Amino acid sequence: MGKTLTQQKRGKGSSTYRSNGFNSVGKTTQIEQKFTRVKDILNCVGHKAPILQLEYENNQRSFSVAAEGIKVGDTLKCGEGAELKIGNSLYLADIPEGVTIFNIEITPGDGGKLVRTSGTFAKVVSKTKNKIIIKLPSGKQKELNPKCLASIGVVAGSGRTEKPFLKAGNKKKTMAARGKYWPIVSGAAMNAVDNPLGGSRSSRKGRPTIAPRNAPPGRKVGMIRPRQTGRNR
Repeated sequence: MGKTLTQQKRGKGSSTYRSNGFNSVGKTTQIEQKFTRVKDILNCVGHKAPILQLEYENNQRSFSVAAEGIKVGDTLKCGEGAELKIGNSLYLADIPEGVTIFNIEITPGDGGKLVRTSGTFAKVVSKTKNKIIIKLPSGKQKELNPKCLASIGVVAGSGRTEKPFLKAGNKKKTMAARGKYWPIVSGAAMNAVDNPLGGSRSSRKGRPTIAPRNAPPGRKVGMIRPRQTGRNR
């Protein structure tokens, strides 16, 4: 029997997954020139952190993720010669070990992809000639090119998660603004016609939930090729 699974709906362009891009202030990147000034601090429904509106000497403008402690009128620098100051963007090779950083480039020139949500930061763990090892907020370590740019400090808006949503409607609007699927219903709570794990017999269906890594979308539910099964003894 055919089942309309969430895995099969993703990427189809339905309203559930459509992000309202026209509500966003714009694309956020790293500082694009050597000197810039903070013209304004904006709020954007598509981002979880405050956004800086930057104005350069040639009157061009861009947007970047705000650091905690930055205010309107501050001057920021980027690249070689920039001092170790909150909000400045430096190459990873020029950042000492133990310094907190955010908005980190994965490849040189991509504008910043890592550690951009409010209240987060990463740290430089160790440095060699050809690679820089950073510790991400998740605790994992990642090797990056020394020519990648990163901003100094902590992402602003750290108290965002402390404010409760209070009702489901507020959470639904927040997730819809970012094109996120919500609410997420477990397969075991569905009917048998809606998910292979669904049914009304009991909460534990008695069928294996292990799916191969290369299983098709209709079958890829439950545990996806776990490293082990059974109890740890």
